Amino acid sequence: MDRLDRMSLFVRIVERRSFSDAAADLGLARSTATEAIKVLERDLGVRLLERTTRHVTPTLDGQEYYQRCLSILADVDEAQGLFRDPSPSGMLRIDAHGHLTRTFLLPHLPEFLERYPDLNIHFGQTDRFVDLVREGVDCAIRAGALTDSSMIMRHLGEIDEVTIASAEYVEKFGRPETLDDLDGHHMVGFVSSRTGEAMPLEFQVGRDVKYVNLPSKVTANNSNTVAELARLGFGIMQAPRYHFADALARGTLVELLPDHPPVPIPLSAVYPQNRHISRRLRVFLDWVTEIFAAANLQGS
Repeated sequence: MDRLDRMSLFVRIVERRSFSDAAADLGLARSTATEAIKVLERDLGVRLLERTTRHVTPTLDGQEYYQRCLSILADVDEAQGLFRDPSPSGMLRIDAHGHLTRTFLLPHLPEFLERYPDLNIHFGQTDRFVDLVREGVDCAIRAGALTDSSMIMRHLGEIDEVTIASAEYVEKFGRPETLDDLDGHHMVGFVSSRTGEAMPLEFQVGRDVKYVNLPSKVTANNSNTVAELARLGFGIMQAPRYHFADALARGTLVELLPDHPPVPIPLSAVYPQNRHISRRLRVFLDWVTEIFAAANLQGS
């Protein structure tokens, strides 16, 4: 293992807060990673990492060295790209919603992997906001406004949302024709991982947005569970139109208040700004940008 390899390993350990996880990411034995960091610390003459039974954290010297390593590795990666165009290889860890992944990415995945046969991809799928750096995720595809200044965002488009309820619910409780008609109705509460509270329904009224909180008999913090609860008639919900296109076409779900749709939500690919972009991440970002540019996210 040369010096650059040890620097890359050190960066990964700082980001993952774990020797074992960093070693696994890079296909190394943990003992190899431990010995490489010992060599790095000996060569530098400083202690870079503090080790506890649960976490690994950088020392003050380690924090400074980490920032220098990021800059050096980014420069090396850019310099190599000027003179050769190697086929990207290695593992890509992507976090994206399951239905979005299955609808838009998986149909095109064989072509992508045929183009880049040395890549491996792991799709993590959760409704919570993962810590990309801490959990070793290369890129996340996120819907909604993003405020984390430590992330770089690539805009992929906007997703058309729809207000829906099951046909059985509408038959039992009636179909609201105006926002005032929502009185007496229930919603399926989607609990935000950020606030711990059910998110209100939102409706466009001209240039304004009106937020409506309806009572919920059942709440959940998983979007697939919320969708199933809506299908079972537990209340009104709002979600991306593409998610329910088939059910809306069959009539098992009914669109409500189409004159006051929810605000379309932005879709973005995000990745840490302090990590140099590997070639494998670069080709993935270009690929998903092409896919969503061609997809009809609004009106789909």
